[in-house]
Amino acid sequence: MNTRVVLLGTGTPNAEPDRAGAATAIVSGDRAYLVDLGAGVVRRASAAFAAGIAQLAPGRLTRAFLTHLHSDHTVGLPDALLTPWVLGRRTPLEVWGPPGTQKMAELIRAAYAEDIGVRTTGLERADPAGAGVVVHEVAPGVVHEDERVRVTAFEVEHGSWEHAYGYRFDAADRSIVVSGDTAPSESLVAAARGCDVLVHEVYCDATLQAQPAPRRTYHSSFHTSAAELGRLAQRIRPGQLVLYHQLMWGCSPEQLVAEVKREFGGPVVFGRDLGVY
Repeated sequence: MNTRVVLLGTGTPNAEPDRAGAATAIVSGDRAYLVDLGAGVVRRASAAFAAGIAQLAPGRLTRAFLTHLHSDHTVGLPDALLTPWVLGRRTPLEVWGPPGTQKMAELIRAAYAEDIGVRTTGLERADPAGAGVVVHEVAPGVVHEDERVRVTAFEVEHGSWEHAYGYRFDAADRSIVVSGDTAPSESLVAAARGCDVLVHEVYCDATLQAQPAPRRTYHSSFHTSAAELGRLAQRIRPGQLVLYHQLMWGCSPEQLVAEVKREFGGPVVFGRDLGVY
């Protein structure tokens, strides 16, 4: 089946020209499952499609799992809903996410009602089904299962957010865990233990110390330092640890990986947009 991780966007709220917003694709068999919908998600998926990953063709983007409702993880929801539809998708977008996802989807549809109306009743005659969205608001546990994967949501610790999740994808050949945004989380350790690939957010310890005190407090409460991640990974023992959503503040990729490796003896890779693992 050759289940793979494709990093569509490894970015943060910082508008970095070489990193799209947070978005990850799990490709298994003939299907793609998106985790988070950051800025530029459809164009990054199109780039992966152009590079030979057929499952990421725009018209095949039909399933997405949101970890939480921060804007940098959801600002691509209108893009994922509307752009593939304009390009010919004929089925609704199906979205799994925390409480609040249904309201967000309804308001996006309302905001674009004029566009949807013109495209469906005007000369384009677009199929209205493709502009639909089906939302499943999730709680911890198995949230989706089909003949390709079983998807399990687990709670993570993301500061002030009441509902924030990571997701584990179990396919016949591989198990893949995507952390979402999180501080060190015992539920993540339990859910991810022994997985083949762990995709986890991280920030650089050394360069955070030069930031103003409010920023240090915020990031240490909402995110995971490289040293903390190394210690978590040492307990989880993933086959491969892939860093994403890297908060750098001038840190080099080599320095960040080295900080993780001081605590974790397994394989670590600095994830980049369009990397395949």
